[in-house]
Amino acid sequence: MSGLPDPRLPTGPLATAWRRSRDGLPLISPLRKRQLRIVVVGSGLAGSAAAASLAEQGYQVQLVTFHDSPRRAHSVAAQGGINAAKNYANDGDSVERLFADTLKGGDFRAREAGCYRLAEISGAIIDQCVAQGVPFAREYGGTLANRNFGGSLVSRTFYARGQTGQQLLYGAYQALMRQVAAGRVELLTRREMLELVTQAGVARGVVCRNLLSGELETYTANAVVLASGGYTNVYYLSTNALKSNASAIWRAHLEGALFANPCFTQIHPTCIPSGDAYQSKLTLMSESLRNDGRVWLPLKAGDRRPPDQIPEAERDYFLERQYPSYGNMVPRDVASRRARELCNGGHGVGPGGRSVYLDFHDAIANQGSEIIEARYGNLFEMYQRITGDDPMAAPMRIYPAPHYTMGGLWVDYHLMSSIPGLFVLGEANFSEHGANRLGASALMQGLADGYFIAPATVTAWLAEQGATAIGPDDAAVREACLEAGQRAQGRIEALLAVAGTRPVDSFHRALGQLMLEHCGISRSVAGLGAGLAAVAELEAQFQQDLRVPGGADEPNGELEKALRLSDFFGLAQLMLRDALAREESCGAHFREEHQSSGGEAVRDDQHFAHIAAWEHRPGAAPIRHQEPLSFSLLQPSTRNYQ
Repeated sequence: MSGLPDPRLPTGPLATAWRRSRDGLPLISPLRKRQLRIVVVGSGLAGSAAAASLAEQGYQVQLVTFHDSPRRAHSVAAQGGINAAKNYANDGDSVERLFADTLKGGDFRAREAGCYRLAEISGAIIDQCVAQGVPFAREYGGTLANRNFGGSLVSRTFYARGQTGQQLLYGAYQALMRQVAAGRVELLTRREMLELVTQAGVARGVVCRNLLSGELETYTANAVVLASGGYTNVYYLSTNALKSNASAIWRAHLEGALFANPCFTQIHPTCIPSGDAYQSKLTLMSESLRNDGRVWLPLKAGDRRPPDQIPEAERDYFLERQYPSYGNMVPRDVASRRARELCNGGHGVGPGGRSVYLDFHDAIANQGSEIIEARYGNLFEMYQRITGDDPMAAPMRIYPAPHYTMGGLWVDYHLMSSIPGLFVLGEANFSEHGANRLGASALMQGLADGYFIAPATVTAWLAEQGATAIGPDDAAVREACLEAGQRAQGRIEALLAVAGTRPVDSFHRALGQLMLEHCGISRSVAGLGAGLAAVAELEAQFQQDLRVPGGADEPNGELEKALRLSDFFGLAQLMLRDALAREESCGAHFREEHQSSGGEAVRDDQHFAHIAAWEHRPGAAPIRHQEPLSFSLLQPSTRNYQ
C-alpha cells in the first residue's frame, strides 16, 4: 500500500455536503439487488440496522453474530440516551451546535464533514425510532422529553429511562426479524468471525467458527460489513460485555485494513468501582445521573468519615468549582482526569480511596423522591443490587473505568475501509468522535451508519463494480476462502498445542493491568516504552504457557477467549505505539509531558492535526500514515468548559 486511500471527502458547503454526495451516488435496480449477497458481522445497533435496511432494499443478507440472539448485543447496555438536534427543549440547539459540540468534544481530531453529517442525520434517527415504536420518555403534554449530557449546554438527549440502548436495539431487532421472516436475511447465530476473506485485494467474505460444533464455516459475499463494536476489553476490566472483543477488526487489519487512532480510548467517569482482583467486568452508571447528582470529595485529604458526617463547608464539589459553566456535565475525559488526580492525592473515598461521591441529596430535597425515582429508578436499583447501598439514602460511589474506543478501522466518507468492499460501521470504525466521544453520541453514530449511510454507500460501491454476483464456481474466490480457513485452523491448533499451565483469564487480567497502568487515563513516554516491553514479554509467556482445556470440535469457551486474547496482544502493542507517536495531549489521550499549568490537555495542532492510520507489515514494524485534518466552519481552539 502506498499511503492512504482517498478519503472521498465532499467539497463545497458542509450544510449540503451529505445530500449532494448521496444524490450523486450510483444506484442498482431492485431486481439486480436480489442476486447480490452482503455479509454483516455484528448484531448491535449498527449491524442490525444495516442488515435490516440493506435487506429492505432487496439484497440477500447474511448476519453473523456470536450471540444466541441479536437482542443480546452489547448495545443493550447503553443507558442514558441518544443525541439529536431537534431543539425540543427550545434552548437554542441546532444542527450547527451539535456539530460544534461533537467536533470540539473530540478535541478537533475528527473530520469536519463527518461530524456535520452525523448532526444532520440525527433528527431523522429519532423519527425512524419513534415510527418503530421505541418508547422514548415524554413530557406531560406528549412531546418527547430531553435531558442534558456532558460537553453541551443544551438538552438534546432523547431517552427511555436508563434503558435507551435496549429499547433502540429492540426497534432495530424488530426491523431485522421482519426481513428474516421475509427470507431476505439469514440469521447466523453462535458464529464468531476469525478471518476476513480477500481476493485480489477485495473483501469477499468471512471465515467463522460455529461456537456449538467447532466447525469452521465460510460465507462469501459481494461486500462485507463489519459492525462488531469496540475494544476496551483489552483492559480486561471495562464496562463492555465479557465477550466484546477486537478479533473481527484486528483480523481485517492484518489483511490490509488500516487501523486509525488506536490509542483514543475513553475512560468513563461514572462507573461502579472494582470490588476485588477477581472481578470480571465493571458496571456503568449512566452519565445522565450527573444531571441531578453532584460529584464531590472531602476537602481534607485522608478524611474517612461517612458522607453524612462531613458538613457542606468541608466538601469539595470539585467539578462545579473548576468548571462553573458546565459543572458536573463536563466531558468525560475532563471529569475522569480530575477524579483520578484527587483520588491519587488522598481525597478519594471507599476501599483504597478509589471512589468519588455522586450525591442526590439536594435533588431529592428540591424535586422530591418520587420525581428522582421515576427518572433514574432502574439505575438506582442496579446500583443497589450490585453494591448493597441505596442511592436514595446515601451517595453513590463512582470511579472512572474503560468504556468506549474512538479508534477503529480507518474508513472514508462512504464508511469503506482501505480494503475495497469492506465497510465498517459503529464503534468498529474510527469515525466522528475524534479523541473523546460526547455522551449519548454512540447510539446516534451506530444508527446513522446502519440506517442511513451504509445503505446508500454500499449500493454505490456495488454499482461501480458492475454488481456482478459472487457464485460458488468462482475459482479465485474459492481458493481465497481455502487459504483463510487454513489460517484460522492453524491459529486454533497452535493455541491448543501449547498445553501449558496458565489459564486465559490470568493472562488477560495481567494484560489489562499493564494497559491501565501505561495507556490509561494518562500516558508518559517512559510508561509507554515500558508498556511495550512488558506486553511483548507477556505475549511470549502466553505463547509458551497457555492452557486451553478441551478441543476444537466442540463448544469451548476457553478456546474462544484464547483466540480473542491473542488478537488483543497485537492490538495492545499498536495502541502503545500510537500513544507514543502522538506527542501531544488531546481529549482522552493525555500525555503527561503535554499539559498546562492547570493540568489541562495541550494540543499540538501544527504537528498532530491529523488522523493516524497504521498499516500492518508482517514481520516488520507497522507504518504510520497521516490524513491531515482541515477545518472551515469551526477553527481549532483550546477546549474551555469553565
